[in-house]
Amino acid sequence: MNNELRIMQNIYYDNSATTKVDPKVLKAMLPYLENEFGNSGSVHSFGQRALAAVDEARDKVANFFGSEAQEIIFTSGATESNNLAIRGVVDNAIKGGQKVHIITSKIEHPAVLEVFKYLEKNNLVETDYVEVDENGVIKLDQLEKKIKENTVLVSIMYANNEVGSVQPIESVKKILKQVQNDRGEKGLPLYFHVDAVQAVNHLDCNVDMLGADLLSLSGHKIYGPKGIGALYVRKGVKLAPIVFGGHQEYNIRTGTLNVPGIVGLGVAIELVAKEKGPSKLKEKLVAELKNISDIKFNGDLENQLPNIINISFLNAEGESILMMLDMEGIAISTGSACSSGSLEPSHVLTAMGIKPQWSHGCIRISLGRFNSEAEVEPFITALKTTIEKLRKMAP
Repeated sequence: MNNELRIMQNIYYDNSATTKVDPKVLKAMLPYLENEFGNSGSVHSFGQRALAAVDEARDKVANFFGSEAQEIIFTSGATESNNLAIRGVVDNAIKGGQKVHIITSKIEHPAVLEVFKYLEKNNLVETDYVEVDENGVIKLDQLEKKIKENTVLVSIMYANNEVGSVQPIESVKKILKQVQNDRGEKGLPLYFHVDAVQAVNHLDCNVDMLGADLLSLSGHKIYGPKGIGALYVRKGVKLAPIVFGGHQEYNIRTGTLNVPGIVGLGVAIELVAKEKGPSKLKEKLVAELKNISDIKFNGDLENQLPNIINISFLNAEGESILMMLDMEGIAISTGSACSSGSLEPSHVLTAMGIKPQWSHGCIRISLGRFNSEAEVEPFITALKTTIEKLRKMAP
């Protein structure tokens, strides 16, 4: 009988799905879960102290984006922010009875794509989807050609959540600015929405530099709590609310404010600029991964987020890799967390033209603030063993 104890790892390489709450964030939140529990909409001192904390957090988020405080709307997360941005623009635009046109890309997060499908299904809008190249970067010439006289919104993510490819947001900005100039004051406004969820930790998110009229953020991707997010709304952009029942958030997003979450989000975004990214750790991992045979790196390796590695293995199915590594105490993913329960090929890899024999063997490694170089060797050892086992089992 083998009495040798099995050594379990504790390696979390799925930071693009969610991050650990930073201890500094948790510390800041605790008073608002204990003694400072007032409703920020109340006029008494309990409520006013809560409101002061909300205002402080709003200032922190605004400073990060280079915006004004009143341009920040707190939401329950990026899914709601994306829905509010897209549906808010559309619902406001169709009040006059006209049918409008909206554009996005084929590699967006489901929180954008599903909204487009809903609006299209209900015959509320015309939609167009911009294709991407083999690196997962949108085709700018195609975007330019798809814009019509009744286009009111273009929604493009800053960086892809599965392969990490950074999109040419500033180039999109220039295209849309020229279109708006050509339309003149009497033409329809053309708004630009940026899903910046994966980008906030690593890229410059100044809204004027990006040319964003609307920008989505999620707290749990930046070492903040789950259930809190924000939407930047440029002054002058008109949104119809999608939630009714109160007057909070300038009547755009009603409901009692999540004060502890908002405080946590404020601290989390303040920490983003201070903490070092995992780029050197990524370089070490990539160098080790290149020693494994029959693999393919996915995404724009020259212009990719410093924390995402997306790779495909021949003759080793992605879900099997995930489950076998999980048994060793190692967490990775096969794509975005929202679609990881599906065995369908990733819509991102499909849009990039990656063949099924590669896309079915895809995994995503996403690094974070609390990962260390000491994890690299045990991870690579476990991964190599897993791949060898699966390839021996392959038909």
